[in-house]
Amino acid sequence: MKVRRINRIGTKAALAGVAGLLATTAAAQESAAVDFYGQINPTFLSFDDGVSSTDILTDNDHSNTRIGMWARGILGVEGLDFNFETALGLPSSSATSQTNTPDWTWDETKLRKVDLSYGGSWGKVYVGQGSMATDGASQKDMSGTTLVNYSAIPDSAGSFMFRNAAGVLTTRQVKDNFKDLDGARRARLRYDTPEFSGFKLSAAIGEEVLATGNDNTYYDIAATYSGGSDAVAVSAALGTAWTDATTGTSRQTTGSVAVLHKDSGLNGAFSAGAVDGGGDYLYAKVGVIRNWLSVGSTAVSVDYYESSDFVVGERGDAVGFGIVQKFDKQNIEAYFGYRTYSLTDTTGAVAYRDAEHYMLGARFRF
Repeated sequence: MKVRRINRIGTKAALAGVAGLLATTAAAQESAAVDFYGQINPTFLSFDDGVSSTDILTDNDHSNTRIGMWARGILGVEGLDFNFETALGLPSSSATSQTNTPDWTWDETKLRKVDLSYGGSWGKVYVGQGSMATDGASQKDMSGTTLVNYSAIPDSAGSFMFRNAAGVLTTRQVKDNFKDLDGARRARLRYDTPEFSGFKLSAAIGEEVLATGNDNTYYDIAATYSGGSDAVAVSAALGTAWTDATTGTSRQTTGSVAVLHKDSGLNGAFSAGAVDGGGDYLYAKVGVIRNWLSVGSTAVSVDYYESSDFVVGERGDAVGFGIVQKFDKQNIEAYFGYRTYSLTDTTGAVAYRDAEHYMLGARFRF
């Protein structure tokens, strides 16, 4: 435990050092190209638990409201870059429930990236808060509808609770059984190999320093591919992650593949994952992207999700529909999404009512 505590203090110091480096170099080095970016993504969320509906204006956690900046070529060194990004702490769709309406608050847990990287022909090294190697491994998707439906189902309404057959709220939340086992962002050291014919390998070791009460150490490796042919684009990933906790080491494996036919806009995605000795899931999606309107492309998709034993003896099924309309000149994507949930206790101890939600909103990028 003492070693873990020292590691956490050291990682926090590293993050502080990276932030200090940004403050001194971005202001002093004219050779560093600094770019700012951001987005706002309000959405109206309505969740029906089979007895009552909860309607709320919230922030869409599929791609939350955020701001960030890149400083590239720090100290005049090509490939030495810094990325800072933070969510703004708006009430989130994944934290909203029948009994909880989140406040607009910001704390250090909203930091997404405080990340220094250096790359060259030999590969790329990252240090600081940012993506572990398996972040995104379960979420390859070229449907254009990830603002409303993709494998990370709890991003929409993960904290909402199911009701039992008698109409009483249970403690079972959507996020308990509808997981995609995707990697996270941590304070980590990461290395990516150079890309070879579209393939790349990544490995990382990290810790959680933005939230208290977590002394775990995290390790992961992933292989990714991006390519295809003149007619078909393909994106894929496969990764394994280990969590080293005081109670022992656990492992999970996840992967995904997405395909897009460039001329027709037809696309598909598949994702699957499992925890050793625990639950597993399957996810599939089909869609189409077409230029039906002059203002921008229209993307439509349907998906299906199935899980078992994330809670022992329980099975989750979900079906979703999404449509996203781009307005290219305005940098706006308007969207509508709908999903149904079915939760089954295979032991027969509890009968859960089906639930559903819809989302209506728009993302503006700048």
